Amino acid sequence: MKILVVEDDALIRQGLTEALSREGYALISAENGNQALEKYRQEKPDFILLDIMMPQLDGYTVCREIRKLDERIPIVFLSAKGEEVDRVVGLELGADDYIHKPFGVHELRARIKAIAKRCLCQKPAGADTEVFSFGDLSVFPRELCAMRGSQRLELSLRELKILECLHRHKNEVVTRDMLFDFAWGYEHMPNSRTLDMHISKLRRLIEVEPENPVLIRTVHGVGYRYQES
Repeated sequence: MKILVVEDDALIRQGLTEALSREGYALISAENGNQALEKYRQEKPDFILLDIMMPQLDGYTVCREIRKLDERIPIVFLSAKGEEVDRVVGLELGADDYIHKPFGVHELRARIKAIAKRCLCQKPAGADTEVFSFGDLSVFPRELCAMRGSQRLELSLRELKILECLHRHKNEVVTRDMLFDFAWGYEHMPNSRTLDMHISKLRRLIEVEPENPVLIRTVHGVGYRYQES
């Protein structure tokens, strides 16, 4: 998922970018309202974190302009202002949530994941939201989770996309480039280590014996394969 961070404070902007990048998100940043609109049009992000008090154009104006073009993209306001009237104005303009500064990274990650889940549920039926089996797991895209019996395994959006790609090509070798394109998108090409780290983390989550994986198998020199039994 590609996130646009709009924040005029350079330290906060850098901190958000670094923290969310470690979670596997693709990050774009802007330091003022005009730049935010330009980046939105050029980069087509999936999610926007939007400061309110900024030079040139404030967050309210940016939100209003984006909502004229896109009613669905999640927008979360970031602001040090705490008066109720500000929250009401922001939500009436179409914001999906409102977080006060200072805030913790853990809280922000949880808010992003919760809103992303809600947006997945709003997709048209059949648009990558159907439950599918992955070995002994049942994967629920709308809920960003998988179930093994009564055990619930929480998935990130990136992990879900990797499973979807492997499932779509079950019993076939999925190259690293195919996984990059499907899970990260053509405009954001991570390095091989990034993919290896995500596969390793996913195996620790879903494999019964991560050191001896049977769901996500390595095809040396090429990529990975999900072999349906």
